[in-house]
Amino acid sequence: MPDYSLRLTRAQHDTLRIHLLPADGCEAVALALCGRRSGDERHVFIIREIVTVPYSACSVRTPDRVTWPTEMVEPLIRKAYGQGQAIVKFHSHRADYRQFSSVDDESDELLFSSVSSLLGDGLPHASVILLPDGTCIGRAVKDGVAFEPMSSICVVGDDIVIWHDTPEVPVPTSGKRNQQVFSKGTIGLLRSLSAAVIGCSGTGSLVVEQLARLGIGRLVLVDPDLVEEKNLNRILNTGKEDVYLGKPKVFALASAIARMGLGQEVLPLPLNLVSQRAVREIAACDVVFGCTDGAEARHALNRLATFYSMPYFDVGIRLDADGSGGISNISGAVHYLQPGGSSLLSREVYQMEQVEAEELRRTHPELYRARRDEGYLRGIDEDRPAVIPVNMFFSSLVVQEFLSRLHPFRNAPNRSYAIVRGNLLEPFLTNEPDGQPCALLARHVGRGDMEPLLERPDL
Repeated sequence: MPDYSLRLTRAQHDTLRIHLLPADGCEAVALALCGRRSGDERHVFIIREIVTVPYSACSVRTPDRVTWPTEMVEPLIRKAYGQGQAIVKFHSHRADYRQFSSVDDESDELLFSSVSSLLGDGLPHASVILLPDGTCIGRAVKDGVAFEPMSSICVVGDDIVIWHDTPEVPVPTSGKRNQQVFSKGTIGLLRSLSAAVIGCSGTGSLVVEQLARLGIGRLVLVDPDLVEEKNLNRILNTGKEDVYLGKPKVFALASAIARMGLGQEVLPLPLNLVSQRAVREIAACDVVFGCTDGAEARHALNRLATFYSMPYFDVGIRLDADGSGGISNISGAVHYLQPGGSSLLSREVYQMEQVEAEELRRTHPELYRARRDEGYLRGIDEDRPAVIPVNMFFSSLVVQEFLSRLHPFRNAPNRSYAIVRGNLLEPFLTNEPDGQPCALLARHVGRGDMEPLLERPDL
């Protein structure tokens, strides 16, 4: 059976918590239409739309029981039909009863046997309990009768909250000092997580190094390029032998992680991000790190993270030098993007004309060069200056930002740190809160798998 999990935004969790835990102390019910990242190894339910069942529509509501009209699920079934989407039932346990009861079993069998029969696609659906402290416990329901526990439920907001149901394993000696800082719980959580790193060069190789040594359980590395001699000044764990062998960057980093012997699973993908395999493998991860300056890649990642409701961390650096020792700018920024919030596009990190130009260069290089030479396109910087101390500084900031969301430790709330900017000429850091939701992307939250992927014809 696949590993099942659920993702939802903080706003969605707040909606559920308000409705399912009313002041009268009685149980309540809500339904959700979900996108999904389907798969034989990992299957993720992603909340798209929530429908609350009115209290007045329930024939029975007590502190330990609720009876509701199942015809309320019919509009969601019509929306899900032929779309591969899932139906998820939420209900509350007002006591701290952290498991499904026999009454829950009977109710779920009756509901989901009908849902599965009506949709007829053989795909699983899910049932979730909300407890008084906001914790969620879930299970997948296959063919209406087979229950499988969810390994994790993730709420993506200013903080990243993950409830996971995985066996506790002893912290290895290599993780003891990490545990002294972040506690046994957070270190155990890191060991249960998977992270995708897109771009494995100057900042990406440094992010990979940190995540591996923090003990994150699984790493998916995406970069189509080979190690070149010009990269050796900034890609950690590479050397001239990798250049001579024409080794892909992702394989060089995977070999380095294997030599650490810390027990991580690594999937190196020497692919362009804009490919079906890369998109599906990234979507199966719990968190994504963008370590590329490309506008096309950033736009695709922001879109992917929105469709699959993933926390997305982006790091970018700007170093302006005259080639003769004069330096006019050393700056960088770390962005945290959450589904339904602002995007790198709405934050003006890039413009759509840059996305279009980079896509044209990738797919039709001769046409790109002709249009650039004719003045129809603004040229794209091919080789920007880069030095490893600057990369190290900002790659450390992005990993620290991830840790601060997973294990909040700041004096100020995380909502104040959607963007962290730094300038190293006169060293200082500034931070900014999130802006308005991105008009282009916000409507895609939770869509999950679809044909074509990410609503892109080239996928």
